[in-house]
Amino acid sequence: MRLIINGESRDLQDVRTVKELLDVLGVDHQTVAVMINGEIVGRGDFQKSALETQDAVEIVRFVGGG
Repeated sequence: MRLIINGESRDLQDVRTVKELLDVLGVDHQTVAVMINGEIVGRGDFQKSALETQDAVEIVRFVGGG
């Protein structure tokens, strides 16, 4: 499946949900916010939020500091 992740086109195999995408990318689910095509995905919905070819996915990491 081809997705646009943070502005970069990527081909990924066996990725059907946001949770699977984060797992493949090695991203901690608790430290990010995710948007699909401009819509925020709630952390509790990562498992059931389906991805489709050419979806634009934005993954934003939370960073501490001051």
